[in-house]
Amino acid sequence: MAGIEDGARIMLSGFGEAGHPTDLVHALLDQGARDLTIIANNAGNGYVGLAALINAGRVKRMVCSFPKSSQSVVFNDFYARGAIELELVPQGTLAERIRAAGAGVPAFFTPTSAGTPLAEGKEVRDYNGRPHVLEEALHADVALVKAEAADRWGNLTYRKAARNFGPIMCMAADCSIVQVRRHVELGELDPESVITPGIFVDRTVLVAEPADEQSLIASGYRREPA
Repeated sequence: MAGIEDGARIMLSGFGEAGHPTDLVHALLDQGARDLTIIANNAGNGYVGLAALINAGRVKRMVCSFPKSSQSVVFNDFYARGAIELELVPQGTLAERIRAAGAGVPAFFTPTSAGTPLAEGKEVRDYNGRPHVLEEALHADVALVKAEAADRWGNLTYRKAARNFGPIMCMAADCSIVQVRRHVELGELDPESVITPGIFVDRTVLVAEPADEQSLIASGYRREPA
């Protein structure tokens, strides 16, 4: 977590628990950075991972698609008290804004959210008789990502649906930090199976037995700063 400063914009991979870098988030919690903007699909569950970071008062703003879920008690409380800001983004738009940043596309038009409160204050143009909303690319200072394996060049493979936002977040951040279950030798990864080329990865961290969020939540565990 070295170099992550107060006020940083941080992307967290994951769709719910699948692909969420819980161990890296706990390391960030211990590192102490504050006033963070978090870009993620969800806003955390229970009192672990992202929820623990929010509960410690470290997150100033959330940019996400699903801030509320069956186990998202922390965000609900903070938002109701006005203790955290929220930018709600439709899931497909969130993914495309991140992808656009990695591809060097500054903005794009989409029909999603046209005519809704999410379009307020944004430019709207008609294409083929339909209103389209201008959405800007989402960059980050740091991406925290969970993958399956990495070689020493940083080439990554993922485990099934845990891939989700990881590849595009690695491309859209200035620094990508990835936790992996396995470090392998160069040449061990089939080039056809590499999803994220090492050019988009800055650091990998071996976490052979990653935290199981659902088990921790079920046990009533609350992660606090070290």
